[in-house]
Amino acid sequence: MSKPPEEQPVDELPEALKGRRQLGPKETFCFACNPDVPCFTDCCRDINIMLTPVDVLRMARKVGLTTGEFLDTHTLLPITKELHLPVVMLKMGADDEKRCPFVTDKGCGIYESRPWSCRMYPVASAMPPARAGVQPETLHFLSEDDFCKGRTFDTEWTVERWRADQNIDEQEELEAGFRGLVSHPWFIGGRALNAKQMEAFFTACYDLDNFRRFVLESSFTSRFVMADSLVEKLKTDDEELLRFAYRWMRFALFGEPTMQTIAEAEGEADGKD
Repeated sequence: MSKPPEEQPVDELPEALKGRRQLGPKETFCFACNPDVPCFTDCCRDINIMLTPVDVLRMARKVGLTTGEFLDTHTLLPITKELHLPVVMLKMGADDEKRCPFVTDKGCGIYESRPWSCRMYPVASAMPPARAGVQPETLHFLSEDDFCKGRTFDTEWTVERWRADQNIDEQEELEAGFRGLVSHPWFIGGRALNAKQMEAFFTACYDLDNFRRFVLESSFTSRFVMADSLVEKLKTDDEELLRFAYRWMRFALFGEPTMQTIAEAEGEADGKD
């Protein structure tokens, strides 16, 4: 087993990760989750599951809902003074056990489209707070919950092998732009988005179908430089649209030159004449 990683200061960790063992790249842990594990599906109830933009998109498509319908039906939007960005949580069932609406006796009913946090368990992760001039690296922690019997099995993993087994890299590639937003240096010093910016962020990152209407059915394409081929892709390609949403947020929230208005482009052309 490798040397433990340098510990992240405890006061900078999310409350849910305090006290958990931080995992280095080569450290091993034991875990199994299948119908042979006595607690199979017991963890799929009365639990806080944060959803990423890709989670919302894939789950909505899996159950045949628009992103707006999915958000209205299956999610909660907690609001506290501490939040500097919108947070989307999966709504548990109304039954006494508060079970996940997608769990069945045979396991997850949307397994191929299950949320990122379900894929990663028992590994949890966090991004360090933004620091000027420092590229944040994801930290990994091990959840060792008493209710989970899967950790008593002999199947051994590293974070890297677990991520590969759960197809995490594919999702994280698509959400790289989202991580860049939530860990943006703009937030250094406690900055927070105002109500209008929070709404724009929520729509662009989570309610992708509504964002598509905003881009294609408003004056958006007549105000910004956009190749015809890109506009065509945005009509049907969800992943391309999500990547475009991240670009738009960097322009709209942080003033980065990831977009250019047609007026700016025409002004530059006139200046070269």
